[in-house]
Amino acid sequence: MYEAIFFDFGGVITQSPFEAFNTFEIEKELPLGLISSVNRRNPHQNAWAKLERAEITADEFDLLFSHESRELGHQVSGLEVLKLVFTPVRPEMIELLASLKGEYKLACLTNNFPRSTTITQLIGKKRFESWDSALSLFENVVESAKIGIRKPQKEFYQYACSVNSVSPRSVVFLDDIGMNLKPAKELGITTIKVTSGSQAIEDLKNILFSNST
Repeated sequence: MYEAIFFDFGGVITQSPFEAFNTFEIEKELPLGLISSVNRRNPHQNAWAKLERAEITADEFDLLFSHESRELGHQVSGLEVLKLVFTPVRPEMIELLASLKGEYKLACLTNNFPRSTTITQLIGKKRFESWDSALSLFENVVESAKIGIRKPQKEFYQYACSVNSVSPRSVVFLDDIGMNLKPAKELGITTIKVTSGSQAIEDLKNILFSNST
């Protein structure tokens, strides 16, 4: 029997930031996929990785990401990219969490970064309030910026299982990035790659239903 369901936040509970990246690239006449390409270079030590482990500030990220994107031929402000990450919450996922609450242990596994004056001014109080409301539905929120490790490190998932007192084989995990799902699956966690809210809900219900029959 499954005991717990772990959810990524950005791109699962919220709309996909990758869509926001593409819209930004089109508006700025940048090559499609540029931002993702920057993020994939040196993925464990680049600007994103350092920010998500709380090793640098948002302002330092701004400079480092600008440098990394310039190396690919197009300089992009890191703060402009950070703004794109804070996408709206998916209402259907909030309804799903509410329906599962009390029946399964619900945890959010997120690669995030510390909130700062810069971030708050950039994003705005109202967007943070909607995110905080969604996060309140989880029993535990495992944050890379607080524990100093991030997805896809196996230690991140092991830590999440430990703090939720569950074994990997009793967990379903949803994430929109395949690289984050692979190590979880290797540990025995059942994984779902999310491409949309409706697809995530259907796949999760199929897994839970098949497990209960």
